Amino acid sequence: MITSENNREFRLRGPMLLRGKRHSQKQKSTTDQRLLGEQASIDWLHTDPWRVMRIQSEFVDGFGALAKIPKAVTVFGSARVKPGHEYYEKGLELGRLINEAGYATITGGGPGLMEAPNRGAQESGGMSIGLGIELPMEQGMNQWVDLGLNFRYFFVRKTMFLKYSQAFICLPGGYGTLDELFEALVMVQTEKIRRFPIILIGKDFWGGLVDWIHDRLVEEGMISPEDVDLFHVTDDPAEAVQICVDAHDNHVRKLKIRQEELALEQERIDAELERFGDEAELAEGSMENPAEKPTKEPGTK
Repeated sequence: MITSENNREFRLRGPMLLRGKRHSQKQKSTTDQRLLGEQASIDWLHTDPWRVMRIQSEFVDGFGALAKIPKAVTVFGSARVKPGHEYYEKGLELGRLINEAGYATITGGGPGLMEAPNRGAQESGGMSIGLGIELPMEQGMNQWVDLGLNFRYFFVRKTMFLKYSQAFICLPGGYGTLDELFEALVMVQTEKIRRFPIILIGKDFWGGLVDWIHDRLVEEGMISPEDVDLFHVTDDPAEAVQICVDAHDNHVRKLKIRQEELALEQERIDAELERFGDEAELAEGSMENPAEKPTKEPGTK
């Protein structure tokens, strides 16, 4: 249960907010859990089509709500860190810096290191977005979110993070943060999405994982050496944001160079079409008006 500012308790069920005693009991399972769980009978043949429609509606709602947001950076991190903690303070600073760099801030919408970047962005006048998820233990949407969506299905929520973010920054976190981190790495590695910055904040926290990636995954040939370059590690939120800015500036430069190359190519094509068009018109004219052969007068040889 979540308590609002007026001390009224409520629960979240997908996109619905529910208050009152009838909704006070913890739910036995989530929509996501029921979809993926084992089913003893084939009655699912009659229920899955409805689930497909519900999944489709979540995609539609997400695309509709987020289609017009500005460029954005997504921040992942633990829900368990309290205000005043060193990590929370870095999250606050990160949200402010993301806004000052001209980006919206997207998080999972919950407490802890999701709340901190939302708060930093919102308090500094930036756009603060939260993409929540239905869980057995409700965590709710933090009060610093300006645009919030609550999803039933993890895979729909992950699609929104990937589709509408231009960079991922990971503060310290647990299984959920690791899931989001490695999903992004896999999508970039397999070229399912264009490469974008993935940054880990906290050298001490992430150091053991980074060493394991080098010592195990690379050394034993599980990934290529260059795959380690898919992410950056820093202690400084300002450096993390600067990595995002530099990467995007570089991408814009490449796009402008490509644009100029295409413009030159278009000029060459236009000139060639014009030349061939003139030649075609001349050829067509000569066929329509052939030169008359001189006629012989009667009796002449």
